Formats: sequence, structure tokens, C-alpha cells
Amino acid sequence: MQEERQTILIVDDVELNRAILHMVFEEEFEILEAENGAEALSAIDAHPSGLAAVLLDVVMPVMDGFQVLEELGKRGLLEQLPVFLITAENDPNVLKRGYDLGAVDIIEKPITPYFIKRRIGNVIQLNNLVRTQDEMLREQAEEIRSLNSSILETLATAIEFRDQESGEHVLRIRELTMLLLHGMMERDPQRYQFDEEELRLIGDAAVMHDLGKIAIPDQILNKPGKLTPEEFAIMKTHTTQGCILLDSVPQVRSNPVYDYAYDICRHHHERWNGRGYPDGLAGDEISIWAQVVALADVYDALVSERVYKKAFSHEKAVDMILNGECGVFNPELMECLREMAGEMRTRYLQVRKDGKS
Repeated sequence: MQEERQTILIVDDVELNRAILHMVFEEEFEILEAENGAEALSAIDAHPSGLAAVLLDVVMPVMDGFQVLEELGKRGLLEQLPVFLITAENDPNVLKRGYDLGAVDIIEKPITPYFIKRRIGNVIQLNNLVRTQDEMLREQAEEIRSLNSSILETLATAIEFRDQESGEHVLRIRELTMLLLHGMMERDPQRYQFDEEELRLIGDAAVMHDLGKIAIPDQILNKPGKLTPEEFAIMKTHTTQGCILLDSVPQVRSNPVYDYAYDICRHHHERWNGRGYPDGLAGDEISIWAQVVALADVYDALVSERVYKKAFSHEKAVDMILNGECGVFNPELMECLREMAGEMRTRYLQVRKDGKS
């Protein structure tokens, strides 16, 4: 049986703009159109089962986009309905007002079809995943815990396929993160204390560390040679893009994994000496879980073959990290790596073996 297509509502008083957006999304979604905010609210009322998203212009007759957002907020619909403002306005105060009123994202005109399709489509996909999680959670809380991890892992694995990874990368990051966290807890139990639920949440969050790579163009993500400074600047935005994606789905913000996932997405490229990105955090300004994911990510990148390099041996990778060739890490974490290097290699090889079995 063919799966029922979801519906997007396009709201713009300019027919040409509606036609462009219609053409971008018509292959994957049913399309509704409205010429102003009043018509948009009527269309939303006529679809009580919900819409996948609303693409909303700001400046319109009868009722503008801000008024629509205000009304949807009063009705409590913005928690479930992703609304994207699409506008030619670039005044920071106007953009801030849109976010404050509950828009999940603001996309500036002129519209770039590929960009807007990817940006909005990813939010809808993630929203669908979270809705599925919530439905199952009501049926059986314990069962959904396992499913949460599986869904997050599946989404993260899909990102890795774009990065020409086998999908095992996220599994290895989870395992290495958990191993190193246990190691830090053993080294300093007074400072590092996590119960099993916290460790599970951190493990789930760790697989989402590269979520923002969804927003990185393929020609940069999979470039076999060295990135130009301009390309590297775009690549670095995956840290903040991951946070934008997490924030775009209201259900994620209410999930206990959110705080860990947001922090790890944003800060897994920070370094102990403050020379990382995007915020230039230093020392203990970086959470221990972000530090551990950063180390696990660097180790896995070194011992894995990539489009731009051959794989290093385990011994070489550990030496490179300890010698500071991959950035400066927490000295205590370096001691943990030194002590647990053999166990890391064993766990790493086991995950690779299980992934191929």
C-alpha cells in the first residue's frame, strides 16, 4: 500500500513565489497554498490532523506572517507545527522577532531550491522521527528507551553515509565515549560521577555529534584533497548547524538527551588550549562529555581510511594524540588515554568485527 504523502502549506501573496516553492516540494509533498495570513489560518483549521510544515511569508495583506505566528502561539500549535519564515527582510530586529514568536527557522529570499529543500526536508524528517518516538513512548516507556537510541543512531548513520562512512563510525564513537567516561570516573570518582541513565544519554548524544553535516555540501564533505580556507570555514559550521537542527524540533528540546546532544554537537571541536571552534572554549569551560567525544572522534578519524588519507595504526594514532599533533586535550584525559590505549584498541576492533558480522 502506498504511503500517504504529507502536506506543506505555502503562504505568500506573490503568485510567483508560491509557484517556485510549489515546484521545489511537489515531488515529495502534497501542497496547499494561501495568499495571506487569514487564508493560512483557515487552511490550518481545515487540517486538524496536522501539516508537515508551514512556509510563511512576512509581508502580506490582510494578515502578515508575524500575526499568524502570534495566533498559532496563542493556540499552542507551534509545539507541533514547524513554521519557517521566508522573507527578503534582513533587519536583525525583524529576524529576532520571528524567532521570538516561534519560527523554527528563517530563510532569506531569493530562494535557492536545493538549499531550501534540504533545510526544510531535514527538519520534517526529524520531526517525523520524534513524533514516532512520542507515540511509542506513551505505549511502553521502557521499550522506547531502546528505540530512542536506535533512531538517533539510524539518523546519525545516515549522515555518515553522506560522509562516505560505513555507518560503523557512530557505533565506535558511542563505545569509545562510554569507555573513556568510565575511565575518567575511575581516575577521579569525586569529580566525575555519572549514573547509568546519564551514561546512556551521553552515549545517545555522542552518536549525534556530526548531525550538522547534513547542511554541508557534498563537494566539500567528500572532497579528496585539502579544503581551501573558504571550504574549511563552511565545514566548521557543522558544529552550529547541528544545534540549529536540534532546536528546530520542539519534541527534541523536551527530551532528556537534548542538553547533552546540543553541547556535544557544538563543542566536540573545542580544544583545551582554547584554539578550537566554534566558541574558543578552553579548559574546564568544555564539558567532560564533549571533551571525551572529541578525543574519540579524533582517534577514530586517525585509524580509519578516509577519502583524503590512509588509516594510521592504533599505536601511531595514540602517539599522535599524546604528542599534540591533533590539538591540545585535557592532560587528565591524556593520562586516561595512555592507561586505556590497549582496551580502546580491543573495544574498537570488536565493534568493527560486530559491524561486519
